[in-house]
Amino acid sequence: MKNHHILKLIQAYAMACGLCIAPATEAADSTTTSSPPTAKARKAKAPKPPVDKGYGENRVERDKRLQRECRGKPNSGACEGYAN
Repeated sequence: MKNHHILKLIQAYAMACGLCIAPATEAADSTTTSSPPTAKARKAKAPKPPVDKGYGENRVERDKRLQRECRGKPNSGACEGYAN
């Protein structure tokens, strides 16, 4: 009968220790899994590809076109400075 009481006492102690340890491990697990985003290593930004300007006209071509198109028109709007 004495051994039976000792066995029950050991089981109660083990259960009490298990109940105390379980919440502590769950708290530790929850803090490690939800780390803030600042803890992650930052990735280097990739360089931007050059912008393709397309096949549009450049400044010299535009000046020549406006001088040609604006002859004899009033000096206003897009023709301002090119009508002479």
